[in-house]
Amino acid sequence: MSKYQNRRFFLQGMGATAGTIAFYGCTHQQGKQPNKIPESALAVEQIIKPETLEKPNLTVGFVPVNDCAPFAIAWEKGFFRKYGLNVTLSREASWANSRDGIIFGRLDASPVVSGAVTNARLGAEGARKFPLCAAMTIHRHGNALTMNRKLWEGGVRPWNTYNGNLDAFGQNLRNYWQKAPLHERVWAVVLSSAIYEYFVRYLVASVGLNPLDELRIIITPPPQMVSNMRIGAMQAYMVAEPWNTRAISGNEGIGFTFAQGREIWRGHPDRLLAVQESFIKENPKTYRSLVKAMIEACQYCSKQENREEVAKIISQRSFTGAKTKYTEPGIVGNFNYGGFDDQPRIKKSLETTLFFDIPPEVSTVENDHSTFLWQSDGFWLMTQAARWGQIPEFPKNAEEIVSQGWQTKLYRDIAEEMGIKCPKEDHKVVSGDAFIDGKSFDSSDPIGYIKSFDIRANSPQIFG
Repeated sequence: MSKYQNRRFFLQGMGATAGTIAFYGCTHQQGKQPNKIPESALAVEQIIKPETLEKPNLTVGFVPVNDCAPFAIAWEKGFFRKYGLNVTLSREASWANSRDGIIFGRLDASPVVSGAVTNARLGAEGARKFPLCAAMTIHRHGNALTMNRKLWEGGVRPWNTYNGNLDAFGQNLRNYWQKAPLHERVWAVVLSSAIYEYFVRYLVASVGLNPLDELRIIITPPPQMVSNMRIGAMQAYMVAEPWNTRAISGNEGIGFTFAQGREIWRGHPDRLLAVQESFIKENPKTYRSLVKAMIEACQYCSKQENREEVAKIISQRSFTGAKTKYTEPGIVGNFNYGGFDDQPRIKKSLETTLFFDIPPEVSTVENDHSTFLWQSDGFWLMTQAARWGQIPEFPKNAEEIVSQGWQTKLYRDIAEEMGIKCPKEDHKVVSGDAFIDGKSFDSSDPIGYIKSFDIRANSPQIFG
């Protein structure tokens, strides 16, 4: 592909998305923030007094997707108050805003995409290194890859209809791309370093297509995915719910879900609760209170009997502002893949989003739960950063980087205080049946894992 074509494509992508992103940035500033704590939350007994904490008044970010559920519940149900915290929730326009709010000190804590912590510490893609930290995962699963009508008409169908046959899917995708011009091979993700970006590249490469040659990836804030697909700025996107459900027939009617992220890697981490490393050092009691409040909120969201209520709460304008019929499928687990043949494709499973409890089908490790940080997951994310050229090589001090960024030991200490048992190890081998291509991952040999892929690159093309 010529430099001219790359340049032209970049300008086309920017032109298609800039208007809607700018519009959302303006409306976000005018949007309603959660600012009035419910009376029921104020009535919750404080087991930790604010005056015993180094910094009881916190500003905590969230992004208007289903991921915000634990933050909304901690606010609505008084879990922040229970642990002595006076939290101001800040609705962030994008995952970049959520991350940068921590880096520049506007936010005390905020969820970040799972690759953000290690990539920040590595200075990936030429960025300045920054010591982001996290001691818990917000949830696992809860996202999906949505495709537009043209891909459907080109023969592509939801992954579960292929019965695990990657070759058949690859042939359908190849047939479509052979006829599609460059501007109809655009897929969007929420941020570079998001596991969604790695999933998109991993999926395309797994069928023998080089995502650097055959695909262009753009960055789009979650609430702008649907509108950008409608105007033709992208043909597919990977994002957290409710923005997949919103696109399907019966709702916006512009797309169908090809696969949930859990069908690409079953058990994968999604968001981490991030802070600056200095925050933990300067405010150890405060940070423990924050993690405890969020763990309790995740436990509340995890219970089946609470999920309909959770879906309604996050539908409030203060949180996602989406209709309950959009937020509910990803929370309750009645996920509809959609399609343009009027056939229902509903998959009922609490695995759609894992907030705390993990069924044995996802993990057989004793005392495993979704808020626990597996450092081997951090290794996998770094293998993808190296595979696609975001970092020049897999770091020799990977163990140090992951242990500093993904603070599993601290999580264990906090969980023990709450009476929660955790896995004893920091790393686990992920078997091949967890990945869409059947390839297992062992963090003891990350370089061998990277070299096992025929398709990899030094400098991925990604446009913001």
